[in-house]
Amino acid sequence: MPPMGRELLRKLPKVDELLKRQSLTVLLDRLPRELVVDTVREVLDSRRQALLDGNDDEKLVTSERIEAEVNARVEARLTPGLRSVINATGVVLHTNLGRAPLGRHFLEAAVDVAAGYSNLEYDLGARKRGSRYVHTADLLQRLTGAEASLVVNNNAAAMVVMLAALSNKQEAIVSRGELIEIGGSFRLPEIFEASGAVLKEIGTTNRTHLHDYDTAVGPNTGIILKVHRSNFAIVGFTNDVPAEDLAELGKSKNIPVCEDLGSGCLVDLSPYGIDCVTVGGQVAKGLDLVTFSGDKLLGGPQAGIIVGKKSLVDRIRKHPFTRALRVDKLTLATLERTLISYLDGSWRSAVPILKMLTLSSDELLLQAQALSAAFSSRLGDLAEISIVASEGQVGGGALPETVLPSHAVCVSPKSGSNNRIEAALRRGECPVICRVNDTGLLFDVRTVLADQHSLLVSCVASIIAP
Repeated sequence: MPPMGRELLRKLPKVDELLKRQSLTVLLDRLPRELVVDTVREVLDSRRQALLDGNDDEKLVTSERIEAEVNARVEARLTPGLRSVINATGVVLHTNLGRAPLGRHFLEAAVDVAAGYSNLEYDLGARKRGSRYVHTADLLQRLTGAEASLVVNNNAAAMVVMLAALSNKQEAIVSRGELIEIGGSFRLPEIFEASGAVLKEIGTTNRTHLHDYDTAVGPNTGIILKVHRSNFAIVGFTNDVPAEDLAELGKSKNIPVCEDLGSGCLVDLSPYGIDCVTVGGQVAKGLDLVTFSGDKLLGGPQAGIIVGKKSLVDRIRKHPFTRALRVDKLTLATLERTLISYLDGSWRSAVPILKMLTLSSDELLLQAQALSAAFSSRLGDLAEISIVASEGQVGGGALPETVLPSHAVCVSPKSGSNNRIEAALRRGECPVICRVNDTGLLFDVRTVLADQHSLLVSCVASIIAP
């Protein structure tokens, strides 16, 4: 090490010296001593390592700078990392942004349940232990037409427990064209392996016929599984077997036929230009079980929902994995209230993502005009404001071919880089996620919640017109 580096190492202040500095004594009065001392040591260690690596900047050893870094690190540790963001991308079920936002009134009801004790597993009428699954059972059965239901942590969990209960060490027949990979690089064959089911692939990537399933059924067949291709599409020379045909085959062979819908929709959205299969529609086709997510097109909390024949649901309910993957009271409380909005017909206004998906072009334009006027008033001559056509997506691995025509407000700053401003918005106190192009910053109004307009304008103005 050069002499300069050795000299700077000797100048590094000691822990006790730093703890006597004014701002750190304030921290010690306010916070546990261990937290402050550990942070001081971490900062000293990082600066010592920088010196050992050949950095001879004298600022590394100044007490004032070390003190400031300690304060910054402590405050960062005490600031929650998971926080609200403004989604101005036009992607409604943005996987990286938490998928479906929940209605505030659903959350308020859930807080009432979670803040104290609840009848989660207590039968108030019978004065004895009850089941947590009863709170959503009747709702799910009424809304889907199924005989029974079960709710677990997420749809992958629903798949695992279903396969483990019905096809452990037995074959599960699946078309090669449906062996999908879901988010986080998890692949369907891996889920099969974890469940103990034996994967039996049939057909080809683009074409599978009913006779492929028929000839694959044997003495060791546990289930026939159909997987809805919700996050990609195969086009061209293709053939797929309708669910009702598979249901008939399964019935004739006495083999359960199950479908993973992925993004389960409870209502017909075709009047709004969105063509998706509904859970009830698939149940009506004779499928024995259907699994789907709670936080996609349903618009509720993260959950994996299984509906179908009571005898099969009961078998799944008794499997040990169900206990390991069981759903918590917050999820059940918000899911129950989301489902009630479908039952009472208020879903279009009560469920945020359904409100977004069903907005008309005129409604979107009115929102864009209001947001544009707010930007113009706040930014003045510092930016050009315009309304442009936009194309959004459903997102969340749902309906990959569906385009959502929309309107976006384009903010074109007269100075500064669009990319730098976008980065500053993303890293702000209230992060804003938007699109950017050569013209400016694009804010698609479909996914900006109504009560976020003024906050969005303030966030942008704090960077362009501080």
